[in-house]
Amino acid sequence: MNTENSKTSNMQQPQVVYVAQPPEYDEDEINLLDYWRVLMRYKWLIVVITLLSTTAAVIHALLADEVFESEVVFMPANEEGGGLSGMAGQFGGLAALAGVNLGGGGGKTEEALATLSSRAFTVEFINELELMPVFYAELWNAAAKQWIPTDKKEIPSEWKAYKMFNDEIRKISNDAATGMITLSISWGDPVLAAQWANALIEKLNAHQKASAVSEAEKSIDYLKNQLAQTSVVEMRGAIFNLIEAQTKNIMLANVRDEYAFKIIDPAVVPEQRVSPKRKLIVILGMMVGFMLSIFLSFLINFIKNQKENNQNTP
Repeated sequence: MNTENSKTSNMQQPQVVYVAQPPEYDEDEINLLDYWRVLMRYKWLIVVITLLSTTAAVIHALLADEVFESEVVFMPANEEGGGLSGMAGQFGGLAALAGVNLGGGGGKTEEALATLSSRAFTVEFINELELMPVFYAELWNAAAKQWIPTDKKEIPSEWKAYKMFNDEIRKISNDAATGMITLSISWGDPVLAAQWANALIEKLNAHQKASAVSEAEKSIDYLKNQLAQTSVVEMRGAIFNLIEAQTKNIMLANVRDEYAFKIIDPAVVPEQRVSPKRKLIVILGMMVGFMLSIFLSFLINFIKNQKENNQNTP
Protein backbone atom coordinates (compact mmCIF):
# COMPACT_ATOMS: atom_id res chain seq x y z
CA MET A 1 0.00 0.00 0.00
CA ASN A 2 2.74 2.37 0.94
CA THR A 3 4.65 1.33 -2.08
CA GLU A 4 1.73 2.19 -4.37
CA ASN A 5 1.25 5.58 -2.67
CA SER A 6 4.92 6.46 -3.08
CA LYS A 7 4.80 5.53 -6.75
CA THR A 8 1.71 7.67 -7.20
CA SER A 9 3.31 10.64 -5.48
CA ASN A 10 6.47 10.32 -7.60
CA MET A 11 4.41 10.26 -10.77
CA GLN A 12 2.53 13.43 -9.72
CA GLN A 13 5.68 15.52 -9.07
CA PRO A 14 6.53 17.86 -12.05
CA GLN A 15 9.86 17.37 -13.72
CA VAL A 16 12.16 20.38 -14.18
CA VAL A 17 13.74 20.68 -17.58
CA TYR A 18 16.92 22.79 -17.85
CA VAL A 19 17.44 24.51 -21.16
CA ALA A 20 20.90 25.85 -21.94
CA GLN A 21 20.77 29.62 -22.54
CA PRO A 22 23.18 31.22 -25.03
CA PRO A 23 25.69 33.59 -23.48
CA GLU A 24 24.59 37.21 -23.35
CA TYR A 25 26.63 39.71 -25.34
CA ASP A 26 26.55 43.42 -25.03
CA GLU A 27 25.30 45.05 -28.23
CA ASP A 28 27.96 47.73 -27.96
CA GLU A 29 30.65 45.08 -27.82
CA ILE A 30 29.27 43.50 -30.99
CA ASN A 31 29.25 46.82 -32.81
CA LEU A 32 32.78 47.63 -31.72
CA LEU A 33 33.92 44.22 -32.86
CA ASP A 34 32.28 44.75 -36.24
CA TYR A 35 33.93 48.12 -36.55
CA TRP A 36 37.29 46.64 -35.72
CA ARG A 37 36.84 43.92 -38.33
CA VAL A 38 36.04 46.54 -40.97
CA LEU A 39 39.16 48.51 -40.07
CA MET A 40 41.32 45.40 -40.22
CA ARG A 41 39.79 44.42 -43.54
CA TYR A 42 40.74 47.74 -45.09
CA LYS A 43 43.87 48.42 -43.09
CA TRP A 44 46.06 48.79 -46.16
CA LEU A 45 43.67 51.32 -47.65
CA ILE A 46 43.89 53.31 -44.43
CA VAL A 47 47.68 53.12 -44.39
CA VAL A 48 48.06 54.14 -48.03
CA ILE A 49 45.64 57.10 -47.87
CA THR A 50 47.17 58.34 -44.60
CA LEU A 51 50.68 58.14 -46.07
CA LEU A 52 49.62 59.92 -49.26
CA SER A 53 47.92 62.71 -47.31
CA THR A 54 50.91 63.11 -45.00
CA THR A 55 53.30 63.18 -47.96
CA ALA A 56 51.22 65.84 -49.68
CA ALA A 57 51.22 67.90 -46.49
CA VAL A 58 55.01 67.62 -46.18
CA ILE A 59 55.50 68.72 -49.79
CA HIS A 60 53.15 71.67 -49.31
CA ALA A 61 54.88 72.70 -46.08
CA LEU A 62 58.30 72.61 -47.74
CA LEU A 63 57.26 74.43 -50.93
CA ALA A 64 55.05 77.10 -49.32
CA ASP A 65 56.46 80.61 -49.36
CA GLU A 66 57.92 81.75 -46.05
CA VAL A 67 56.41 84.86 -44.49
CA PHE A 68 58.10 86.99 -41.83
CA GLU A 69 56.37 89.63 -39.74
CA SER A 70 58.07 92.74 -38.39
CA GLU A 71 56.35 95.11 -35.96
CA VAL A 72 56.90 98.70 -34.93
CA VAL A 73 55.19 100.00 -31.78
CA PHE A 74 54.44 103.70 -31.46
CA MET A 75 52.14 106.13 -29.70
CA PRO A 76 50.81 109.64 -30.37
CA ALA A 77 53.46 112.29 -29.78
CA ASN A 78 52.70 114.49 -26.77
CA GLU A 79 51.61 117.94 -27.71
CA GLU A 80 53.79 120.70 -26.31
CA GLY A 81 51.90 122.82 -23.84
CA GLY A 82 52.88 126.16 -22.36
CA GLY A 83 52.33 129.35 -24.25
CA LEU A 84 50.82 127.73 -27.31
CA SER A 85 48.09 126.00 -25.33
CA GLY A 86 47.35 129.19 -23.47
CA MET A 87 47.16 131.07 -26.72
CA ALA A 88 44.67 128.55 -28.05
CA GLY A 89 42.47 129.00 -25.00
CA GLN A 90 42.64 132.80 -25.09
CA PHE A 91 42.08 133.32 -28.79
CA GLY A 92 40.39 130.07 -29.74
CA GLY A 93 37.13 131.74 -30.70
CA LEU A 94 38.80 134.33 -32.88
CA ALA A 95 40.99 131.70 -34.49
CA ALA A 96 37.96 129.55 -35.30
CA LEU A 97 36.20 132.50 -36.94
CA ALA A 98 39.33 133.22 -38.95
CA GLY A 99 39.70 129.60 -39.98
CA VAL A 100 43.03 129.26 -38.20
CA ASN A 101 44.21 126.12 -36.42
CA LEU A 102 46.22 126.72 -33.26
CA GLY A 103 46.82 123.08 -32.47
CA GLY A 104 50.32 121.63 -32.62
CA GLY A 105 49.16 118.65 -34.67
CA GLY A 106 50.52 115.99 -32.31
CA GLY A 107 47.07 115.15 -30.94
CA LYS A 108 45.40 114.39 -34.26
CA THR A 109 45.79 110.66 -33.85
CA GLU A 110 42.70 109.60 -35.77
CA GLU A 111 43.58 111.83 -38.70
CA ALA A 112 47.13 110.52 -38.81
CA LEU A 113 46.01 106.87 -38.65
CA ALA A 114 43.49 107.52 -41.40
CA THR A 115 46.28 109.00 -43.49
CA LEU A 116 48.47 105.96 -42.80
CA SER A 117 45.91 103.56 -44.24
CA SER A 118 44.68 105.85 -47.01
CA ARG A 119 45.08 104.97 -50.67
CA ALA A 120 46.87 108.20 -51.65
CA PHE A 121 49.47 107.92 -48.89
CA THR A 122 50.04 104.19 -49.53
CA VAL A 123 50.43 104.59 -53.29
CA GLU A 124 52.87 107.44 -52.74
CA PHE A 125 54.86 105.23 -50.36
CA ILE A 126 54.87 102.36 -52.87
CA ASN A 127 56.07 104.62 -55.68
CA GLU A 128 58.78 106.28 -53.58
CA LEU A 129 60.30 102.93 -52.61
CA GLU A 130 59.62 101.44 -56.07
CA LEU A 131 57.81 98.47 -54.61
CA MET A 132 55.70 97.53 -57.62
CA PRO A 133 58.51 95.39 -59.15
CA VAL A 134 59.03 93.81 -55.72
CA PHE A 135 55.35 92.93 -55.30
CA TYR A 136 55.09 91.48 -58.79
CA ALA A 137 58.61 90.21 -59.40
CA GLU A 138 57.36 87.43 -61.69
CA LEU A 139 56.01 90.06 -64.10
CA TRP A 140 59.03 92.38 -63.97
CA ASN A 141 62.10 92.27 -66.19
CA ALA A 142 64.87 93.54 -63.91
CA ALA A 143 67.47 93.75 -66.66
CA ALA A 144 65.30 95.83 -69.01
CA LYS A 145 63.52 97.56 -66.11
CA GLN A 146 60.12 97.09 -67.66
CA TRP A 147 57.06 94.90 -67.34
CA ILE A 148 57.08 91.59 -69.16
CA PRO A 149 53.40 91.61 -70.28
CA THR A 150 52.74 93.70 -73.35
CA ASP A 151 49.02 93.98 -72.66
CA LYS A 152 48.31 96.89 -70.32
CA LYS A 153 45.47 94.94 -68.72
CA GLU A 154 47.98 92.38 -67.46
CA ILE A 155 50.27 95.01 -65.93
CA PRO A 156 49.52 95.49 -62.19
CA SER A 157 47.85 98.80 -61.42
CA GLU A 158 48.45 101.10 -58.45
CA TRP A 159 45.01 100.21 -57.14
CA LYS A 160 45.84 96.49 -57.22
CA ALA A 161 49.13 97.15 -55.43
CA TYR A 162 47.34 99.24 -52.80
CA LYS A 163 44.76 96.50 -52.15
CA MET A 164 47.51 93.90 -51.87
CA PHE A 165 49.54 96.05 -49.47
CA ASN A 166 46.54 97.03 -47.37
CA ASP A 167 44.89 93.59 -47.20
CA GLU A 168 47.83 91.20 -47.11
CA ILE A 169 50.98 93.03 -46.05
CA ARG A 170 50.12 95.84 -43.64
CA LYS A 171 48.15 95.45 -40.43
CA ILE A 172 47.42 98.17 -37.86
CA SER A 173 46.14 97.49 -34.35
CA ASN A 174 45.31 100.07 -31.70
CA ASP A 175 45.30 99.27 -27.98
CA ALA A 176 42.76 101.66 -26.48
CA ALA A 177 43.82 100.82 -22.91
CA THR A 178 47.49 101.78 -23.30
CA GLY A 179 47.28 104.04 -26.33
CA MET A 180 49.96 101.96 -28.05
CA ILE A 181 49.63 101.37 -31.77
CA THR A 182 51.25 98.45 -33.58
CA LEU A 183 52.06 98.42 -37.26
CA SER A 184 53.06 95.02 -38.63
CA ILE A 185 54.44 94.22 -42.07
CA SER A 186 54.34 90.63 -43.40
CA TRP A 187 56.65 89.72 -46.27
CA GLY A 188 58.89 86.93 -47.48
CA ASP A 189 62.07 88.96 -46.96
CA PRO A 190 62.54 89.74 -43.23
CA VAL A 191 64.92 92.62 -43.95
CA LEU A 192 62.42 94.34 -46.25
CA ALA A 193 59.62 93.77 -43.76
CA ALA A 194 61.52 95.67 -41.05
CA GLN A 195 62.59 98.41 -43.44
CA TRP A 196 59.06 99.02 -44.71
CA ALA A 197 57.60 99.15 -41.21
CA ASN A 198 60.06 101.78 -40.01
CA ALA A 199 59.87 103.71 -43.29
CA LEU A 200 56.08 103.94 -43.07
CA ILE A 201 56.14 105.66 -39.68
CA GLU A 202 59.01 107.91 -40.74
CA LYS A 203 57.13 108.96 -43.87
CA LEU A 204 53.91 109.47 -41.91
CA ASN A 205 55.63 111.80 -39.43
CA ALA A 206 57.20 113.74 -42.32
CA HIS A 207 53.86 113.91 -44.12
CA GLN A 208 51.97 115.19 -41.07
CA LYS A 209 54.70 117.70 -40.28
CA ALA A 210 54.72 119.07 -43.82
CA SER A 211 50.93 119.29 -43.75
CA ALA A 212 50.98 121.20 -40.43
CA VAL A 213 53.68 123.61 -41.63
CA SER A 214 51.81 124.25 -44.87
CA GLU A 215 48.59 124.88 -42.98
CA ALA A 216 50.32 127.23 -40.56
CA GLU A 217 51.98 129.19 -43.37
CA LYS A 218 48.63 129.62 -45.13
CA SER A 219 47.12 130.80 -41.86
CA ILE A 220 49.90 133.36 -41.41
CA ASP A 221 49.37 134.71 -44.93
CA TYR A 222 45.67 135.00 -44.27
CA LEU A 223 46.23 136.76 -40.93
CA LYS A 224 48.64 139.22 -42.52
CA ASN A 225 46.00 140.13 -45.09
CA GLN A 226 43.48 140.65 -42.32
CA LEU A 227 45.98 142.75 -40.43
CA ALA A 228 46.39 145.11 -43.38
CA GLN A 229 42.62 145.59 -43.61
CA THR A 230 41.93 146.60 -40.00
CA SER A 231 42.97 149.58 -37.92
CA VAL A 232 41.31 148.55 -34.65
CA VAL A 233 44.03 148.29 -32.03
CA GLU A 234 42.46 145.38 -30.13
CA MET A 235 41.88 143.42 -33.32
CA ARG A 236 45.41 144.03 -34.56
CA GLY A 237 46.81 142.85 -31.23
CA ALA A 238 44.76 139.66 -31.41
CA ILE A 239 45.90 139.02 -34.97
CA PHE A 240 49.53 139.56 -33.99
CA ASN A 241 49.09 136.98 -31.24
CA LEU A 242 47.55 134.53 -33.71
CA ILE A 243 50.46 135.04 -36.09
CA GLU A 244 52.81 134.40 -33.19
CA ALA A 245 50.95 131.19 -32.37
CA GLN A 246 51.21 129.95 -35.94
CA THR A 247 54.91 130.82 -36.03
CA LYS A 248 55.38 128.71 -32.89
CA ASN A 249 53.45 125.97 -34.60
CA ILE A 250 55.93 125.98 -37.48
CA MET A 251 58.90 126.06 -35.12
CA LEU A 252 57.46 123.17 -33.12
CA ALA A 253 57.00 121.09 -36.25
CA ASN A 254 60.49 121.79 -37.58
CA VAL A 255 62.29 120.74 -34.39
CA ARG A 256 60.40 117.44 -33.98
CA ASP A 257 61.13 114.57 -36.32
CA GLU A 258 58.56 112.39 -34.52
CA TYR A 259 55.83 114.93 -35.11
CA ALA A 260 52.66 112.82 -35.12
CA PHE A 261 53.87 109.58 -33.54
CA LYS A 262 56.69 108.69 -31.20
CA ILE A 263 58.30 105.32 -31.85
CA ILE A 264 58.46 103.18 -28.71
CA ASP A 265 59.85 99.99 -30.22
CA PRO A 266 61.24 100.18 -33.78
CA ALA A 267 60.90 97.28 -36.16
CA VAL A 268 63.78 94.81 -36.25
CA VAL A 269 64.57 92.00 -38.66
CA PRO A 270 62.51 88.98 -37.49
CA GLU A 271 64.40 85.73 -37.00
CA GLN A 272 61.39 83.39 -37.07
CA ARG A 273 58.76 83.09 -39.76
CA VAL A 274 55.06 83.33 -38.99
CA SER A 275 54.13 80.96 -41.79
CA PRO A 276 54.08 78.28 -42.96
CA LYS A 277 53.74 76.36 -39.69
CA ARG A 278 55.25 73.19 -41.08
CA LYS A 279 54.72 70.88 -38.09
CA LEU A 280 51.07 71.89 -37.81
CA ILE A 281 50.53 71.39 -41.55
CA VAL A 282 52.01 67.88 -41.44
CA ILE A 283 49.98 66.90 -38.37
CA LEU A 284 46.76 68.20 -39.91
CA GLY A 285 47.54 66.45 -43.19
CA MET A 286 48.07 63.14 -41.40
CA MET A 287 44.85 63.54 -39.38
CA VAL A 288 42.80 64.45 -42.46
CA GLY A 289 44.18 61.46 -44.36
CA PHE A 290 43.49 59.10 -41.47
CA MET A 291 39.91 60.31 -40.99
CA LEU A 292 39.24 60.23 -44.73
CA SER A 293 40.57 56.69 -45.03
CA ILE A 294 38.34 55.49 -42.19
CA PHE A 295 35.31 57.11 -43.79
CA LEU A 296 36.09 55.47 -47.14
CA SER A 297 36.58 52.09 -45.45
CA PHE A 298 33.13 52.15 -43.86
CA LEU A 299 31.58 53.54 -47.05
CA ILE A 300 33.07 50.74 -49.18
CA ASN A 301 32.02 48.15 -46.61
CA PHE A 302 28.47 49.55 -46.54
CA ILE A 303 28.18 49.50 -50.33
CA LYS A 304 29.54 45.95 -50.45
CA ASN A 305 27.02 44.73 -47.85
CA GLN A 306 24.17 46.39 -49.68
CA LYS A 307 25.10 44.62 -52.90
CA GLU A 308 25.29 41.25 -51.12
CA ASN A 309 21.86 41.80 -49.51
CA ASN A 310 20.33 42.69 -52.86
CA GLN A 311 21.78 39.56 -54.44
CA ASN A 312 20.48 37.31 -51.63
CA THR A 313 17.02 38.82 -51.71
CA PRO A 314 14.70 36.66 -53.91
